[in-house]
Parts: sequence; C-alpha cells; structure tokens
Amino acid sequence: MRWRIATGLLLACLAGCARDDAGDRQVVQLWAMGQEGEIVARMLPRFERTHPHIEVRLQQLPWTAAHEKLLTAFAGDALPDVVPIGNTWIAEFAALDALEPLDPRIAATPGLTREDYFPGAWDSGVIDGRTYAVPWYIETRLPYYRRDLLAKAGVMSPPRDWNAWRDAMRAVQESGGSEFGILLPTNEFEPLLNLAVQQGEPLLRDGGRYGNFRSASFRRTLAFYKSLFDAGLAPRVDNTRISNVWNEFGRGMFSYYISGPWNIAEFRKRLPAELRDAWGTMALPGPDGPGASIIGGTSFVLFRSSRHKDAAWALVAWLSEPRQQLELHRLVGDLPPRRSAWRDPALAADANAEAFRDQLERAVPAPKVPEWERIAQEMRIVAEQMVAGRLTVDQAAAELDRRTDAILAKRRWMLDQHKDTAP
Repeated sequence: MRWRIATGLLLACLAGCARDDAGDRQVVQLWAMGQEGEIVARMLPRFERTHPHIEVRLQQLPWTAAHEKLLTAFAGDALPDVVPIGNTWIAEFAALDALEPLDPRIAATPGLTREDYFPGAWDSGVIDGRTYAVPWYIETRLPYYRRDLLAKAGVMSPPRDWNAWRDAMRAVQESGGSEFGILLPTNEFEPLLNLAVQQGEPLLRDGGRYGNFRSASFRRTLAFYKSLFDAGLAPRVDNTRISNVWNEFGRGMFSYYISGPWNIAEFRKRLPAELRDAWGTMALPGPDGPGASIIGGTSFVLFRSSRHKDAAWALVAWLSEPRQQLELHRLVGDLPPRRSAWRDPALAADANAEAFRDQLERAVPAPKVPEWERIAQEMRIVAEQMVAGRLTVDQAAAELDRRTDAILAKRRWMLDQHKDTAP
C-alpha cells in the first residue's frame, strides 16, 4: 500500500516536495476532517490504483482544531495541496489570496459541470465571479416531525407556510399529543438563520459592509420566531437542558424539530421499533410557501502554494465523481451535492432523504464574508435575549445591526483602502 496517513505537522511541512524518494510519483498532501477523513482513507487505494503516478498522504484532523491549524499553516507557508473546508471558510481563505481559482480546470474536466450540482452548493464556492471550491458533501436543515401525533390532531399533510405551521403546532399541543409544538434550542442560531434566508432581502447590505437586520423582512422573521416562544409552542431552553433529543422526540415532548440529514440515521437507530413509521421529514415552510434554507457542508479547495496542482486536481475530480459521493453517503450519511448521484436507487427510494433533496433545490449559501461565523454567533446571543423578554423585535434587530457593523468595521476599512488605491 503506497498511501499512508500522516500523523503530525512534519508531513504538512513537506508539502512543497514534488517527487518522492521511490521514483517519479507525485506526492499530494491531503488534509481531511472528522469522520469523513476516515472514509477517504478507505478510498485512497482505489484512487492510487487508477493513478499510479500519484501518492496521496493523508492527515486527519478533528474539526475543532482544523480552522486554526489551516491558518497556522498559511502563516508558516506550510499548507497542504488540497483540503475539503467548511463552506463558510471559503470567503476567508479567498480573502487571504490562499486559494487557486478553479474555473479553467473545471472547464477541462469531462463530466464535471456546474449544472449537475444543486445551485446553492455550487454558488458557495464562487467569490466575486471566480470559482474557488468544488462541493464534496452538503447539508441543510429542515423539520423532522411526528406524523402520528399530527394526524391525531387532524393535521394530515405537512404545512407549507408559517401560519399553517404555527396552526399545526397549536393543534397538536391542544390535542394533548405534544407538550410543545417545536423544539428551538436557544443556544443554536441555525433555526433562526434558516428562517431568515427565506425572505427577499439579504442579511448584509452594501456589498457585505453593514448588517441589514433592521430590514422589514428580517424583523418579520424575528417576530415569527418570537411568537412561537410567546405562545408556549416552543420551550425557552437550550440544548444542554434536553438530555436526549431522540428520547424526547420519541415520547412526544415536541412534534417538530429542525435538524440536518445526519439525524435520519440517528432517529432510525434510536427510536423504538413501534415508531418506525411515525415520523418523517418535510420541506421547511416559508412565509408564503416552501422556503429557502442555508446550505452547508464542505468543498474541495486547492491552495496557491501547491507545487503540484495537476495531481491535486486529479484527486479532487476523482473524489467528486458520483460513485465516491454515494460511497460517502452510504458510510456516514453525508448528502451528495450532484443531482446525478441522487438517481441511485437506494437514495432515490429514501423518503426521508427525498425531503432534503427537495429542500436543496432552494438552499442558498450563507453571506460570503470572512466574518460570517462571528455574526451568526451574535445572532444567537441577541435572539436569546429577545426570547427571554429583554429585547423587543425592533430592539433585537437594531442591536444585531450594531454588533454586525462593529464586526465588519475592518472589512469596510480594507475595502475603502482598495477603492482609494485602485487605478
């Protein structure tokens, strides 16, 4: 076996080595995070059998350390050749000028077309008209629901808009089926964010220079979100106070729960056999019908510092094939970003996955600014204060704009400097 897993930073520092000692094989340094890194390790022998001139050295990283390690490697000129990074990191590394534009390589790769990808997934890697990343796996969030409890309350089909959704929550609660209509952990920003992108106005304005949270559309989102707590349809708790979300869902503490595709397997595994057909997934309701959501996941990037980009791109193109995407889905449940992969019979027959496929057609990227993750955390903090009654909707919107504008101050300065020095 020619491939081997690197276990320390030493191999990362060898990323500039174009050839190995055994001959003329090109050595590609790949970093991969989390459980997916373990799956890639299983795939690499197949890649190397079909690409005998390339040796891949894989370093597995925990997600908790990956971002800092990449920044450290960038500062030390020790980046690997290729990494699947979180989609919200793409703008940051593009701003550092660390990423290789991929448009020419994509155009020259048969079968790798933008049209085969869900629009939001592909757009995640496009910054200022240039493509810097190719989606590897994707996720979004939508409601899991107790079909049996809702049917008992007279709700026979999934609601499609906010008003019908709130009515359904109230009906199941009044029927005694659930203590609460929905679980919205107050220490998570994702449910509110996914509701917020269903509106027509962007979350940031003026090219990402300022927050746009005082817009009428975002205040409408805040009002709907707050109404669920004020009406007693959602408990004012964070997820640390829910000892086991699967058990609570199974016993009927709540009838809706917004989560990602990883929970399909978890609910199947953790719920009792008698509830096997009692739950399902559904499209995320919007203000006036099925709405958008945030698309997450990871995408492959090549770093400008790589000295063997052709070999690294060959690895990216191979891992991006539907066969490899389907293997990743089979082993860990990650969703393929290519529509063609969804024609696989096993995936196409999965009703719970199908709701995600429908949602992914409407999913959109998070705002493409390096500071977005900090802004999202401020959204969580401010929303929690609003739910607790310390802020009104208008006050929460104004406070979020204030915090966001402070975070973006350096970005505005840099953009203004660039404008002043441009020829």
